[in-house]
Amino acid sequence: MYLEYFNLREFPFRLTPDTEFLYMSSVHARAKAYMDYTVWNREGFVVISGEIGCGKTLLIQKLLSELNDENVLVAKVFQTQLNEVEFLQAVLVEFGFNPFNAQKVELIDMLNTFLIENFLKLKQLVLIVDDAHNLSMKVLEEIRMLSGLETQKEKVLHVILVGQPPLADMLEAPEMEQLLQRVRLRYHIKALSQEEIADYVVHRLRVAGANDRVLFTPETIPLVHKYTGGVPRLVNTLCDTALVCAYADGATQVTATELNAAVEELQWIPYAKRVSARRLKGQSSRKNGAQGETEEGAESSAVTNRLNQLDALVPALGLMSDRMANIEMLLKRIADSLTATEARPEKKSIKREN
Repeated sequence: MYLEYFNLREFPFRLTPDTEFLYMSSVHARAKAYMDYTVWNREGFVVISGEIGCGKTLLIQKLLSELNDENVLVAKVFQTQLNEVEFLQAVLVEFGFNPFNAQKVELIDMLNTFLIENFLKLKQLVLIVDDAHNLSMKVLEEIRMLSGLETQKEKVLHVILVGQPPLADMLEAPEMEQLLQRVRLRYHIKALSQEEIADYVVHRLRVAGANDRVLFTPETIPLVHKYTGGVPRLVNTLCDTALVCAYADGATQVTATELNAAVEELQWIPYAKRVSARRLKGQSSRKNGAQGETEEGAESSAVTNRLNQLDALVPALGLMSDRMANIEMLLKRIADSLTATEARPEKKSIKREN
């Protein structure tokens, strides 16, 4: 829409991952370095976490674009809502197998054999799992078992787990202690600072063909930070909308006016308030859930108490029943006696005539 108007070759703030537009902030560079170290130094295990839209998948795409050596074999798993068997099948498919008729024991044997054979051929074997926060504990245990394959000096399989912050919480669970001990490196990708946002916007515009032209005035950067919190995906959304607004208004630059118009168009409130609202909503949901459980528990307790009271009455009711039976028997005897008396003939007095 606005490419020709602003003399750009490509849309600078496209949401789809494109490694050409990757901006290496200090945190992204650190995360990428940890991935590289895990692959090329056979260190076995790295965990990268970050909020939604922070650029995790783009980093994976960048890494994959560089693993074009024929001696590097990579299994990429991006669909993670799988059970243990489905996960093993997904890994084997990535390594070129057709494992769908095999049982779990066969899958494990097939995968272990493949890994060891290729390791002996001096192949680099890499497993990359995106959205790893969706994995079940049982699947994480399977990954732990796979990562346990090693020689006396180095690991056979190098694992990179990438996911949202809940992944870190999962790894801290007591039952994940053995897996956590295998993790060599962990890193959390933080949001961009205001200064980094300014560099990020300029970088993407330059890649898109703006060269050294200033399309976003300096006054817009604090506003971008205020409404996006430094999350790259949100920065893309807001800046793209701002360029559309500038194009519609016939402006040659995005100023505070166009940026505020974009905010209104998106119906956004400041990022910090959005995060606070989500947290309050989450707390409210948990509280309501706990209250519901409490009410159900109270109702259950009341029913239990009533049943206990009824159980206590059982002996008394039994005794009362026996007494009623005795009374009924006495009344029956009385009734039988009265019936017999009524049925007996009257005696008449007979006088003897002299």
